[in-house]
Amino acid sequence: MKRGLLMDSQFVKDILRDCVLCPRECHVDRTSGKRGYCRTTDELVVARAALHMWEEPCISGKEGSGTVFFSGCHLGCVYCQNRNISKGLAGKTISIERLAEIFIELQDKGANNINLVTPSHYVPHIIEALNIARRKGLGIPVVYNCSGYEKVEALKLLDGYVDVYLPDFKYMSDEPAMKYSNCRNYFPVAAAAIEEMMRQVKKTVFDRRGIMQKGVIVRHLALPGYLDDSKRIIKYLHDTYGNKIYISIMNQYTPMTVNEAYPELNRKIADREYEELVDYAVEIGIENGFIQEGGTASQSFIPEFDGEGVLPKNKY
Repeated sequence: MKRGLLMDSQFVKDILRDCVLCPRECHVDRTSGKRGYCRTTDELVVARAALHMWEEPCISGKEGSGTVFFSGCHLGCVYCQNRNISKGLAGKTISIERLAEIFIELQDKGANNINLVTPSHYVPHIIEALNIARRKGLGIPVVYNCSGYEKVEALKLLDGYVDVYLPDFKYMSDEPAMKYSNCRNYFPVAAAAIEEMMRQVKKTVFDRRGIMQKGVIVRHLALPGYLDDSKRIIKYLHDTYGNKIYISIMNQYTPMTVNEAYPELNRKIADREYEELVDYAVEIGIENGFIQEGGTASQSFIPEFDGEGVLPKNKY
């Protein structure tokens, strides 16, 4: 699919009638109201659309990133920090045309980019909205902010639409992937997805202010007790892509509730664990990356999913 190609609602319906957008491949007919693993139908549900200051510096900058938080998720991690939207408990139903308006409104507010958060199950809706928005003057980069558990065929639909890919890379081993996210094949799927993202982007580009215009930043959220798995992920990325890729090593894991089923997750990552991981990244030669300092492991950094910016002002 090339940028600018006009698509109508039939494009959305054809894909969602037998949905295999994500690696779960549920084969449900979302157009008939059925829900797959992502807990969504063909209705477009958005929980928040606002400037966000807490992404990587080259994404947020001083002006903020124009984040659009979509409801639903096909991964469903037991430790999810955005569980109100990942489980489909928050959000407002809007049209594709309204999503296009949101993109323009965020640009008008000074956003450095349009940041699509958990967008995988809405790929066809997003493509249509971007076509509309670009005809109306949308000109800032589009960021695809996802779990990493992405299907290559779905990513290929986005070729020419996405400028910056911001995937997670959560697990190397099957054990935590299955235990915490119910997916046995996370690593090979995420590895193939990142390879496709790199193919599309080709090279990293920043503007004069240091805001990324094209590129791939892979995020890794360090979990308590899985330091060795984290090191293996960092090494794989560096061995495979060298300094062509940016790696964001995150210490912000926050226990949202006391989890009796997974007591090992009832603590934040220790400073010594995180420091050891960062030191390891430096030792193996990683130059392009981001680290977090101080109290990022806090619920105060998690936005309110209260519908801000989703409906036109006169509809509140």
